[in-house]
Amino acid sequence: MPNRNSWLSLLVFFGMWSVTSPALGQALVPHTLQLNAAQLEQQGLSLAQEAAQLAQFQQYELALPRARLATQLAPKSYQSWFLLGGLYLQTNKFDEAIASLQKARSLDPKNAAILFALGSANFQQEKYDAAVQNLQAGLKLKPNDPEGLFDLGNAYYKLGKLPDAIAQFNQASTVDKKFWPAINNIGLIKYEQGDVEAALNQWKAALAIEKQAAEPQLAMAVALYTKGDRQQSLTLGEAALKTDGRYGDLEFLKQNLWGDRLLNDTKNFLQAPRIQAALQQRQQPAAQERQEQQPPVRIVPQ
Repeated sequence: MPNRNSWLSLLVFFGMWSVTSPALGQALVPHTLQLNAAQLEQQGLSLAQEAAQLAQFQQYELALPRARLATQLAPKSYQSWFLLGGLYLQTNKFDEAIASLQKARSLDPKNAAILFALGSANFQQEKYDAAVQNLQAGLKLKPNDPEGLFDLGNAYYKLGKLPDAIAQFNQASTVDKKFWPAINNIGLIKYEQGDVEAALNQWKAALAIEKQAAEPQLAMAVALYTKGDRQQSLTLGEAALKTDGRYGDLEFLKQNLWGDRLLNDTKNFLQAPRIQAALQQRQQPAAQERQEQQPPVRIVPQ
């Protein structure tokens, strides 16, 4: 499954940025300094809201300066620091992300989402022990979070703790019956362990939930191709690459936790003439689409 930091979009969808104006005129005697401070904080929260909206459109470079300024104007708002950390995370600035997220955590130490984001940053820095520590801390606060369980399973996988990884994936799919990525990743482990039939069963189960999911489709295609079932495997592989051509890139697969055994078998599979043709067909319209694509709409503050 492609790397994801879905918590960032949740900031908007769950109403974190439903900013209301503070009551500024209720005192009988005006206090100018307090009034100005309150106005600055409100301006900071408004900038953070703009940054969050830009992030929804993946306009991260436009969102970042607004989020940075928001933390200066509203330094006691954990939301502003959380958002800034998330934007750094999205733009692969992991040291900056961790510093901002740690600040957010100091302001709201019992927020599981902040700990999950810290775990994601640790994971992408390949600091898997630290990722486990933060993800476990987040799960103590929110024990039935399927994505937190899934991320913890991935961290265990990278540490070579395969039984622990499988346990977390199983728990994630138990909490959320439709969370097919956890089922898919058990298949990845089973394949590396040499249990091809168990891996195929996992990928079939994932596809029963999400019929168009490219990853289990391609993994299943590779396994069948290696077993000698060429016709079904090539049909599945063509469908997977039509859905998402990124799965034809071995480096992309490696980033998404495909192990050495599966990668080696995928390399052979991708050389099949029908799969090469599917990749070429996918690349041609993608190139044309990039040429014709209009610039994205940019939100400019009033």
